[in-house]
Amino acid sequence: MELEKGKYVFGIVKVGERGQIVIPKEAREKFDIKPGDSLLVLGDENKGGIALVKADLMKSFALKILEGLGHIKETFKEGQGE
Repeated sequence: MELEKGKYVFGIVKVGERGQIVIPKEAREKFDIKPGDSLLVLGDENKGGIALVKADLMKSFALKILEGLGHIKETFKEGQGE
């Protein structure tokens, strides 16, 4: 169910004895999650929630951050007269 544009509730899942859950089919299709994909599990203790993010998306995001840090470092060096 789409709550508002881009925000979804896919239903309720139960955690099995080994801590496993099944990601609902609609969510797998919407986010193109396939068998063998790696998911990053994020958590916020204060808000009491967890989130799953496709690891390949986070990898590209991390690389962009690192690339940006390189530009900042070069800019800082230039400002220092090096």
